[in-house]
Amino acid sequence: MTTGQHQVKLGVDVFFERNLSYLRGKRIGLLTNQTGANATLTSTIRLFHEHPELQLTALFAPEHGLLTNVKEGEKFTDAVHRSTGIPVYSLYGKTKKPTDEMMGQVDIVVFDIQDIGARYYTYIYTMAYMMEACARTGKRMIVLDRPNPIGGETVEGNLVDPDYTSFVGLYPIPNRHGMTVGELAAYFNEAFRIGCELEVVGIEGWKRNSFYTDNGLPWIPPSPNTTSLDMMLLYPGMCLVEGTNLSEGRGTTQPFEVIGAPFIDGEKLQDNVNALGLKGIRARALAFTPTYQKYKGQLCEGVQLHITDRRAFRPVESVAQVLAVIASMYADKIEFLEYENLRHPMFDLLAGNDMLRHGLLKGDIRPYLQQCTRDREKFMETRERYLRYR
Repeated sequence: MTTGQHQVKLGVDVFFERNLSYLRGKRIGLLTNQTGANATLTSTIRLFHEHPELQLTALFAPEHGLLTNVKEGEKFTDAVHRSTGIPVYSLYGKTKKPTDEMMGQVDIVVFDIQDIGARYYTYIYTMAYMMEACARTGKRMIVLDRPNPIGGETVEGNLVDPDYTSFVGLYPIPNRHGMTVGELAAYFNEAFRIGCELEVVGIEGWKRNSFYTDNGLPWIPPSPNTTSLDMMLLYPGMCLVEGTNLSEGRGTTQPFEVIGAPFIDGEKLQDNVNALGLKGIRARALAFTPTYQKYKGQLCEGVQLHITDRRAFRPVESVAQVLAVIASMYADKIEFLEYENLRHPMFDLLAGNDMLRHGLLKGDIRPYLQQCTRDREKFMETRERYLRYR
């Protein structure tokens, strides 16, 4: 731990300090991935499997797989865990929802996965689907809480309109929600009447105004393109780029920190973005060649967004403004992509409605930003009763 850091105790460490004899004889399922580990980096799977009073009978894997080695959006099948022989059920394959057959293998499900604090990140919806399955089958759910790595004070963005819900926005929460997975679980369970038997094992010593680098804990990337704290801070805004024909930097060493395309003049874009005077951020022209996904093997120009003040930076508004600049410069080049054959463009599902897309096409995103302000104020009141930490 470096000077100035405060050691936070994770939910998994709090859980294993308890007397766990009350779980003796219960068949336990664990919904996790490689981020499921304690403060000394022992995996949660091993902790459960080797504990004398715990009977681990099933593993459940979300998007990216148990080892988080599977690319975004790529489906994978059920498997057997190599070192334990325990079945691994895919929740990003034939189904995203646990089946009754899967649930028949367990009496209790434990969730231990690191979130990154943005509503598009699918782990929180896999958690919600598991809560629904537990409610349906009369099973108990235990969530081992973890810090929100981009902080729990700042909230930003709009709420998802009912007609635009999807697996990248299942509930009406802002782009940057400022909650932990445990807080979200309690919110989903009560506000949306899931009604499962839920227990949240809280974190100890976490401060809402902290970033992950303040917590004195090792960092395990929750997905292949989760590279750094700055990337995660950018993500609540930069994920919107996925819904366009612009590259968000997948296939480079700086995913979600760069934005570009073969038709962009990087220096002109740099100057136009910096002329906005956005708080806490500076654009720098660059060129890159993605190794996969959009524009694989093609030279792109664009900008890298450098965060100069993490607390002042507002990713949703800033990236919306950057997209508005690009749309004004290359109106005839910008395209909006489809998503899983759904009737709304992927961009609208990420944005939570069609206001931002129409604003970009019309050259005026102010109505969208105004809605963000209104929705943020509404959500801040709603979430207050579910906050566990101050």
